[in-house]
Amino acid sequence: MMTLTPSSTADVQAAVAEAVAARAPLVLRGHGSKAGIGRPDGNEKPLFLAGLTGVTLYEPEELVLSARAGTPIAEIEALLDARGQELAFEPMSFHALAGTGQGTLGGAMMTNQSGPRRIKMGAARDHVLGVEAVSGRAEIFKAGGRVVKNVTGYDLAKGLCGSWGTLAVATEVTVKVLPKAETAATLMLLGLPSARAVAALSAALGSPADVSGAAHLPLDAAARAGLPGPATLMRLEGFEPSVAARFERLAVLLAPFGAAERLAGEASAALWRAVRDAAPIAEPAARAIWRISVAPTAGPTVAATVAAGREAEAFYDWGGGLVWLATDPVDDGGAALIRGAVAAAGGGHATLVRGPAALRETIPVFQPQPAALAALGRRLKAEFDPYAILNPARMAGDA
Repeated sequence: MMTLTPSSTADVQAAVAEAVAARAPLVLRGHGSKAGIGRPDGNEKPLFLAGLTGVTLYEPEELVLSARAGTPIAEIEALLDARGQELAFEPMSFHALAGTGQGTLGGAMMTNQSGPRRIKMGAARDHVLGVEAVSGRAEIFKAGGRVVKNVTGYDLAKGLCGSWGTLAVATEVTVKVLPKAETAATLMLLGLPSARAVAALSAALGSPADVSGAAHLPLDAAARAGLPGPATLMRLEGFEPSVAARFERLAVLLAPFGAAERLAGEASAALWRAVRDAAPIAEPAARAIWRISVAPTAGPTVAATVAAGREAEAFYDWGGGLVWLATDPVDDGGAALIRGAVAAAGGGHATLVRGPAALRETIPVFQPQPAALAALGRRLKAEFDPYAILNPARMAGDA
């Protein structure tokens, strides 16, 4: 099968135009870290975007960066770190789950991936200022700009976030960057059961402590992270005097939940990278991994309901609102049980982010949408990609 490796927006346009003329669908690939998410590929030609690389604009004083879509996140983070700045939405790396590939800026945008800091700083889409892309009609278009406030029409850049490459091929992305915190520390409570831990996280998030990460690792997940027991984690960031004062106040507030321990420096940073990347449940590699978004207080209930019906292991981020759940991939991988528990808990989303091809062929990988929302998605697809050229199989039957 012929592979396509464009190195410019014009190359991408030419590749898509050829595909449109031949009615030959394409599957988009960066470095492959998310290739196992979604329905398995069919007979699509791979369009590799790793050649679209390089930072094209960086203005530290204006807190703006533009880069081609295939630029590795690690390269961007190193550049920003040298100037004391960061991607505040803390994009997740799928390396721990997938074992291959590295994330790219275009991949982070198109999948709207965000890490623990989302509870404070928002999702990837909230940091995207502009995009250059090629639609499924083989038309180059630009949306947004290079300033935080712009009036350049419909906010298509944010609309593409979370589309998983089914609407357009992003070729260049502009994002806002922010100063990196001088100090980061983690307040840790040990030994809490999950429901009690989420209550502690809710108290912390409702306080003036300005928590930028709120997670809970039950016993097995905590052990894989090198912790001595179930660990409830709250991250504080900022200037050292502020972090120290907020830590002390938060420790007093949470005293009914247990004695607070402090992690700082690389120990704290490494722990939050593990939480960000779902590393505490990445092993054994044969397990199916689900990413479940529900109301924070519903997280432990959903996990307990699933565990009562089949073997499962969970840990919690976003104050309990993001549940990472590992199950045996046999039968439906727990899809019906999980989505039933989510519906009973008030609704949400459950996405299979790791599973064998046989499982991904037989169940909806993404949360099935209500009829009205699915109809809207079909209309958007028809406008951006009327010939179903871009990633046609990835969300087939799900959205």
